[in-house]
Amino acid sequence: MRDKAIEKLIAVETKRQKETLDLIPSENIVSKDVLAALGSPLVNKYSEGYPKKRYYAGNNVIDDVELLAQERARKVFRLGKEWGVNVQALSGSAANLAAYYALLEPGDTVMGLNLFFGGHLTHGANANFSSRFYRSVPYTLNRGGYLDYDEIRKLAKKEKPKMIIAGITAYPRVVDFKKFAAIAKEAKAYLLADIAHLAGLVAAGAHPSPFPHADVVTTTTHKTLRGPRGALIFSHNDRMKRLANGKEISLAAAIDKAVFPGIQGGPHDNQTAAIAVALGEAMTPAFKKYGHQIVKNAKALAHELAHLGFDLVSGGTDNHLLLLDLTNLGISGREAQDRLEKNGIIVNRNTVPYDQRSPFDPSGIRIGTPSLAARGMKESDMKKVAEFLRAVLVLNADVSASVKKLCRRFPLEY
Repeated sequence: MRDKAIEKLIAVETKRQKETLDLIPSENIVSKDVLAALGSPLVNKYSEGYPKKRYYAGNNVIDDVELLAQERARKVFRLGKEWGVNVQALSGSAANLAAYYALLEPGDTVMGLNLFFGGHLTHGANANFSSRFYRSVPYTLNRGGYLDYDEIRKLAKKEKPKMIIAGITAYPRVVDFKKFAAIAKEAKAYLLADIAHLAGLVAAGAHPSPFPHADVVTTTTHKTLRGPRGALIFSHNDRMKRLANGKEISLAAAIDKAVFPGIQGGPHDNQTAAIAVALGEAMTPAFKKYGHQIVKNAKALAHELAHLGFDLVSGGTDNHLLLLDLTNLGISGREAQDRLEKNGIIVNRNTVPYDQRSPFDPSGIRIGTPSLAARGMKESDMKKVAEFLRAVLVLNADVSASVKKLCRRFPLEY
């Protein structure tokens, strides 16, 4: 690389990734093939529009790339042609914005999981477009840290939302999409399933699928799906939306129009190709095994941490993440995050249900196992990880050398 300043920074970051344990559940490690697609000459093309309907010439290859990505997305999630697939959304937030744009009118009521109880910014948080342009009525968790579907139903019956969002970013239990669908049907609302965190688990059969139940499904591609940063939007070709002029349009067509020209111009073609590569990898037996290993590791880590005296929200996990309430240790989430980073363990501070502290310095940390499983770690290695967490957070010990030693046992591919 001629730009030595950037080359040096990339080398430093690569070294950091190789020598640290990444426990952030929304991060992962991509393959060399995904990296190659991201750095390909496809980055040079401009491709406003959709396959066979572009506004620029020279897009024959790009059309094939996008169609291949769509085809693979259906195969990964075991879907038929009745599902439309949009692969152009530049991020998960953009995908959710497109869903709002396609299904709702400004001012319509939306119900999503409260940000401070494990939801996402785009599920109706005060600082986000989803609250500024729509009426947000958030639901929460019960005192045990679980979704209470009876309470969600009561809220939906009272508030009459136009759309209900079933999605999580810091909820360690199974999301029951079937129950959400029943609530949405009774409320005559659209059901949007945001599986940004769960997509890889759904693909591997390690978490129930939302597709039999949802009207629209959005997901990022860079979390448990182990692809580049990007998004997918799945919507029905055979379910219709009535427009203000009385005409009808399929949900899939409405989503496509919302993405382009509604909120975006041209897609990132190198990103689309990298998503296609990741989806190809997600169809392999190795990925299915990987997806189940993520959950096995998370459950093993939860068991060890509980044994060591940590307070786990909801008492454990069913998926890829755990939420630790550190109140009983007398330290904050920010202090825990900083201490762990100094020892080569990367987590993110996070609010816990009914948190009394500020979101900037909350009571908990969120940890997950996608990156650990990607490195090849198994349940037996989670005991060591749990011991590291106890040593740093309870004993205030230095485990940085031991962390690097464990990382060397499981080197990254690049």
